[in-house]
Amino acid sequence: MKCPFCGQEDTKVIDSRPADDNCSIRRRRQCEKCKKRFTTYEKIETIPLVVIKKDNTREPYDRSKIEAGIFRSCHKRPVSVEEINKLIDEIENEIFNLEQREVKSSDIGEIVMDKLKNFEAVAYVRFASVYREFKDVNTFMDELKKLLDK
Repeated sequence: MKCPFCGQEDTKVIDSRPADDNCSIRRRRQCEKCKKRFTTYEKIETIPLVVIKKDNTREPYDRSKIEAGIFRSCHKRPVSVEEINKLIDEIENEIFNLEQREVKSSDIGEIVMDKLKNFEAVAYVRFASVYREFKDVNTFMDELKKLLDK
């Protein structure tokens, strides 16, 4: 494993234990050269997943896109990074549990919205406003009414 600080390839594992989700292994490593420590996670390799975009183009699944959207929607909200990462793990598990090689981006978006709705209301509305491409205040208000009626 290459050290993220100095680039040295000689690192050693100091500690290894199951991660919080029990679906991955958390490893504490130390660089033999600069002596800095860092953490890596080892996950089970799943079937390659292809995302079908709105314009019918296909691209490999990329967890970082979901992370970016959720972190943006949760900006300045009272949720921890650990809670956000747990939510992203739940979303990712649901996507992979579909057991499909190709998944529509709209299906992924709906899974994210469903999870966000129960996670943090303001983050949900923020995500929905981008995902559903609200064109005016009325469509925004309609979504808020749906949220308030529950």
